[in-house]
Amino acid sequence: LNAAPGRAPRQRVRFLPAPAPGGRGAVELVAARVPVLADHPLVRGPRFRKLKIGAGHRLDVKASGVFVLGIGHGNKLLTDLYNCHLTKVYTVGGLFGKATDDFSDTGNLVEKTTFDHITREKLERILAVIQGTNQKALLMYSNIDMKTQEAYELAVKGLIRPMGKCPPIITAVRCLQFALPEFQLEVHCLHETQQYLRKMVHEIGLELKSSAVCTQVRRIRDGVFTVDDALPRTRWNLQSIQEAIRNCQLKVETELEKTLG
Repeated sequence: LNAAPGRAPRQRVRFLPAPAPGGRGAVELVAARVPVLADHPLVRGPRFRKLKIGAGHRLDVKASGVFVLGIGHGNKLLTDLYNCHLTKVYTVGGLFGKATDDFSDTGNLVEKTTFDHITREKLERILAVIQGTNQKALLMYSNIDMKTQEAYELAVKGLIRPMGKCPPIITAVRCLQFALPEFQLEVHCLHETQQYLRKMVHEIGLELKSSAVCTQVRRIRDGVFTVDDALPRTRWNLQSIQEAIRNCQLKVETELEKTLG
């Protein structure tokens, strides 16, 4: 930011001595515009000495994907977006046949089990039960009478969500890939942690009379932000960050207006 071109120094009018037209050493005062020295970089110093950066929904060390940051005024917008209770989307990888102490494939091995009896149909039945149970919890924590016109309008807009503190809620889950012993899920959720998703994989394994560990947790969407909006490390520079802010500005404003009014 400090290396970027800055605004031109302010100008002020001063009367400076200049040779008179008649010559013979005569001097007269002439009005001239000169830059204000107080605006000179060597006098003012660096324009930016610190920059306030805030973190959105965090990712732990074993997870990857979309991680939203707020810069300057964006810190307030981060708080507003948090109050919208927007859905986050993950791809979660799993591996049947073993269990660990932290539910991940890098944890300490606790047990090994068979998994040949598991089919995609059995897995999808378990996912349907999980989604149905969480849908009931979502309606309970949203504090909305489902028989009212307000509930219908919110459902059409996709705005039925808990507007306060509540436990983690999975709003949708489906199987993307299934090739024993591996599988991959797409999970839409609220108020979750990545460890909660790993534990969910573990519990799915138990429900299928086996065991399972989580091999990957990747956030592909955080509210209005998707993987397409994210910048890889190779593009962490001023120009790319400014462009990303401009591209996402309209989406953020639209979502805040729709949800918070």
